[in-house]
Amino acid sequence: MAKAIMKVGIMPRERYIQRTLEIARGTYKPGAGEPKAWFESMKSLAEVLSEPNQHLLALIEEHQPQSLNELEKLSGRKAANLSRTLRTLESHGLVDLRKRNRRLIPTVRATRFQVDLDVKAAQSVG
Repeated sequence: MAKAIMKVGIMPRERYIQRTLEIARGTYKPGAGEPKAWFESMKSLAEVLSEPNQHLLALIEEHQPQSLNELEKLSGRKAANLSRTLRTLESHGLVDLRKRNRRLIPTVRATRFQVDLDVKAAQSVG
């Protein structure tokens, strides 16, 4: 079953913090079509969705590993590197990590992405 396309946005950190505070205060409600994951810059997006990380997302989606050890064998990456990468992907909402019987099980939330970038808004900070 194909996953929906996840919309990701680029927003300077200062604007993201302001937006988060407005949401917490109830003065701003995100629209249904707004991005679900946010990055500070195109550079940070490129780092998180690097080719090795895209490959990792595809491996997880295809093989659905039931532990970090299983993913380590599938990917050829060391456990410490995988754990760090998975936490980063989780912090951006790209994977879910759940623990079951002391095992960390990754689940991919998206393998297709649409980027939302407002160049004028990005330049208005500072």
